Amino acid sequence: MDSVKKYTGRLFTLEVLGIIIALLFLVPFYFVIVNSLKTFPELAANTAKLPKSLYLDNYTKVWTIMKFPTAFLNSLIITVLSNVGLVIISSMAAYRMVRKASKFNNLVFLAFVAAMVIPFQSIMIPLVRVASQVGLMDSKLGLVVCYFGFGVSLNVFLYHGFIKSIPLEIEESATVDGCSPYGVFWRIVFPLLKPMSTTIIILNSLWIWNDYLLPSLVLNNPDLRTIPLATFSFFGQYTKQWDLALAGLTLGVLPIVLFFLAMQKHIVEGITAGSVKG
Repeated sequence: MDSVKKYTGRLFTLEVLGIIIALLFLVPFYFVIVNSLKTFPELAANTAKLPKSLYLDNYTKVWTIMKFPTAFLNSLIITVLSNVGLVIISSMAAYRMVRKASKFNNLVFLAFVAAMVIPFQSIMIPLVRVASQVGLMDSKLGLVVCYFGFGVSLNVFLYHGFIKSIPLEIEESATVDGCSPYGVFWRIVFPLLKPMSTTIIILNSLWIWNDYLLPSLVLNNPDLRTIPLATFSFFGQYTKQWDLALAGLTLGVLPIVLFFLAMQKHIVEGITAGSVKG
């Protein structure tokens, strides 16, 4: 019979500490949501105080000024296309490196890992020049291609570790049954990558949806603005419309927060599933 752990004072202290830390992380959400429901004079008077009444006009104004449906659709298209491409490219590349181990493939993998430590700011200017020369500027497809380049390193690294946990005997059995190399990957291996693919999609979505810097460099047409770019329009050189900006920020983060809350359990499943070989 398993022994029952006693509820000690140390455990109680740790639980209280965990609750306090969780509340600290929720404080920014409180300020954003509460102040998005205030008029600007009320916001300027006291940012921590609850609103006297719910001022919803901020949201109706933001919906029109930001052209929120257009910005939302742009962000959605870019995020979905980037995720699809990154999952396909990274999974195939990692599978090749694992199953066809060689000095060259090991060197390529090390190059992917090394690329993870290169800060984006150090390659901004070369990126813009190259993107301009090959016609990727001011295009959603061009932005997606840029995300391929920046996201593939981490994705390959995660897939590489996960594929090692898949028994090789499964693929050998499929080959004996007459399955082609591409059939082995798409019919056998790729479905087994679902936990890691889900994890990668969640991480990529959080990054791409909230990214401001790369879209600001690539997209110049106002009709192509993503949600972060549209939200930044409330900050001018001489004026900062905090009431509208916070309402726009709330609308912008709400979809990705709901997506994360619905899918967060898959992050742990994907990481733990690839942590043990065999």
